[in-house]
Amino acid sequence: MVACLHVGVLKFKFRYTENRIYSQKNTVMEIRRTTLNDLTRVMEIYDIARQFMKSTGNDTQWNDSYPSENLITSDINDGVSYVILDGEQIVGTFVFVEGEEPTYSAIDGCWLNEKPYGTIHRIASDGSTKGIADICLSFCIMMNPNIRIDTHKNNSVMLSWIGRSGFKKCGIIRVSDGTPRYAFQLDEKN
Repeated sequence: MVACLHVGVLKFKFRYTENRIYSQKNTVMEIRRTTLNDLTRVMEIYDIARQFMKSTGNDTQWNDSYPSENLITSDINDGVSYVILDGEQIVGTFVFVEGEEPTYSAIDGCWLNEKPYGTIHRIASDGSTKGIADICLSFCIMMNPNIRIDTHKNNSVMLSWIGRSGFKKCGIIRVSDGTPRYAFQLDEKN
């Protein structure tokens, strides 16, 4: 499939076949489900992401043990964890879950709609390849154009990307430990 995707002010022209995204520069970025064999590399990427978050003033969203190896293993076993490869190297990872997100059932605010949606969680990159979040979003929109995401108030890098990508702020949700997160939604069909 050849597609031109408009995400906020960003435009992507890419070809998509068998979980491979070909960018305008014809660079092949492969997205596939994470396997248990990828676990060590995925945990390395999360370590890098935690350090990056701390260096940009967000030292409270992910503590030194989040996400845990048990959580990532569960995501892998549930088939919702994905890796992004640049050539043969895993350079990014994310979770994409279609269906109800329990922490989104109560919001101080209002979602754009109540149509079936997908949720992006735990986007992380090793920093070697630019545009990992954009690639993740492009893939997720192809799976379900109604996307929800949340982040911590101190995650300025993610907040900036969310805004540039066309998401609308819907309110505040609380994650399982009770801490607040800004909640956003993007509906590419509206």
